[in-house]
Amino acid sequence: MSEPPKPFSYYYSPNVPEILKGLNCSLAISTYQTGKVVLFSPQNEDALIQLPRNFPRPMGMATYKNMLAIALNSEILITANTPGLAANYPPNPGVYDAMYIPRSSFYTGTLDIHDLSWTDTGLIAVNTSFSCLMTMSQQMSFQPIWKPPFISALEPEDRCHLNGLAIKDGKIKYVTALGKGDSSRSWKENMLNGGILMDVESNEIILDELAVPHSPRYYDDGLILLLSATGQIVKVDPEKGTYEEITRVNGFLRGMDRVGDYLFVAMSKLRQSSSLFREAPIAKESVRCGVSIIYLPTGNQVGYIHYNTSVDELFEVKALAGTVRPNILNEQKGVHLNTVTTKEKVYWQEAQKQPTEENT
Repeated sequence: MSEPPKPFSYYYSPNVPEILKGLNCSLAISTYQTGKVVLFSPQNEDALIQLPRNFPRPMGMATYKNMLAIALNSEILITANTPGLAANYPPNPGVYDAMYIPRSSFYTGTLDIHDLSWTDTGLIAVNTSFSCLMTMSQQMSFQPIWKPPFISALEPEDRCHLNGLAIKDGKIKYVTALGKGDSSRSWKENMLNGGILMDVESNEIILDELAVPHSPRYYDDGLILLLSATGQIVKVDPEKGTYEEITRVNGFLRGMDRVGDYLFVAMSKLRQSSSLFREAPIAKESVRCGVSIIYLPTGNQVGYIHYNTSVDELFEVKALAGTVRPNILNEQKGVHLNTVTTKEKVYWQEAQKQPTEENT
């Protein structure tokens, strides 16, 4: 009698390690369902390894230079890669080639932040609860910078389920939402076919009646987004207000990144008990959770990572460039507090003792 699979067990197509190694990158996925950010790395050209870390409800992630930002339950955490700390990581020296260390955090309160993106002016977040785009504030929970014109007031009512953000030439350009209503959670009334793509600069709706759009991403060769309810990856022509299908995947798609000609798309299982999406066209086929790798010149799926157990829902996938064995520290055990980084050197320090009556 075979033993049941272990928690967080997974399987993958044999070529995934080779693809990641050839692209000189690893993958980071966020799963709010299990409260983890998981790093997938090529151990060699034949084997993949995962490193899960606990974070409170991680969702959107964004990379810029050596930084990785993560939207958490009530904060936005910014980590920075310091390779020198990786080489001398005390528990496993000489194992990692990147070490993402928590460096700053903005305590936002519960805003249900979805996508994150860096622009020429800084980090931008999709504040889904208040139906707006925002930046961080040192005095308030957030600083609103744009809202759809059909939203009359900023209230924590998730009026249109604003969720996705695309950057073009360093500036905010496109957003996706699941509706265009102006009352509390009105998007639920027609969420399977009421999605929209908007141009932030012109405030125009480019596409509507979309099947649960997520993760718009602008690349040099155009705009790509995901239609979650149908499992479609589509390329949009904003000038014509049309789109064409690149490919279709049997999963609820949400979360996307690209390296060269390879597209990494996160897919989730649909909960059978979900009253929101059980009528979605993809519902019966959405039986796997993981990452699909699409080769854009052909539109074919050329690789995959699938979970056997524990993980059913993902939000984001990001490629970590220039690293094939990264590590990331969370804030829970305070290990990051034992690091000191200067312009010239890095240091791992011994954990500081708690103050006592003799040394206070």
